[in-house]
Amino acid sequence: MANDSEKKHEPAEAKPRDRKQARGPLPDPTVVSLRHSRIILYLIGGAIAAEVFFVLLDYHVNYGRLIDMGPIRRLSNIAREDGLASWFGTAQTLVIALSLWWIYLIVKNQAADRWTRAGWLTLAVFFSYMTVDDGAEVHERMGTVFRTLFEREGSGPGTIFSPLLDFFPSYTWQLVYMPILGLLGVYILIFLYKELEDNFSRGLVVTALGCFSVAVGLDFIEGLDEDHWFNLHKWLGDVEWVDTFTRERFRRNGFTAVVHFSKSAEEFLEMLANSLMWWAFLRRLGTIGERVEVRLTR
Repeated sequence: MANDSEKKHEPAEAKPRDRKQARGPLPDPTVVSLRHSRIILYLIGGAIAAEVFFVLLDYHVNYGRLIDMGPIRRLSNIAREDGLASWFGTAQTLVIALSLWWIYLIVKNQAADRWTRAGWLTLAVFFSYMTVDDGAEVHERMGTVFRTLFEREGSGPGTIFSPLLDFFPSYTWQLVYMPILGLLGVYILIFLYKELEDNFSRGLVVTALGCFSVAVGLDFIEGLDEDHWFNLHKWLGDVEWVDTFTRERFRRNGFTAVVHFSKSAEEFLEMLANSLMWWAFLRRLGTIGERVEVRLTR
């Protein structure tokens, strides 16, 4: 029988140092291979097809009264904030923002230079804000807030901008936001022109920014008074054949119908611009994130 001194020199039973050793070797990782070009084709093709569908849905079901039920018409109205097109636009902006955050995470871990990191971070933050703006109508509500401050009587700081507000003929939000958005648009154009490696992606960005500009221009005209000399909607609505067609087809006068379809074109151009931007971002993601390994650690 071994005495106590002999027991002291017996090797202690080996204990696993951590849970990983206790579970044994990790299984081989699951590898999911996706063809990047095919994914882009499905995503962008599906997005643009949906955008065209929303225009046709608005034309035939909402304005053309193919289904003369109020809830269905409101759901298909492309100009309403509680319709299908509005939901799609907000969801689209969200996935673009998530794509940009993914790109930023990749370039950050690839030790890219400060200019590159700052550019992708700016884009990610901007599209994240636009997601909130699309869902909560931030710029429209802030425009109302600024108009209230500008028109307030007294000697407050808002009265300094009252003459400018009287001069500006359209929506107040454009007066407040457009200088910021204009500078941001120039910055995005310069950054992406240097960051994107092929002319096709650069062309997508230029086309997208052009669509955004036209959409803002349509919104500017929409905010003008009906009798304003630059109200192109009024000019077009007063054309005899336009007024005759809209009264027969939609039971609306020419001006009212032109204003609505201008809103339809504006919403379509905004969604199309987002699709083109997303296309360029996904192409860039395919070049920098072709072999990215994601590890979840405790």
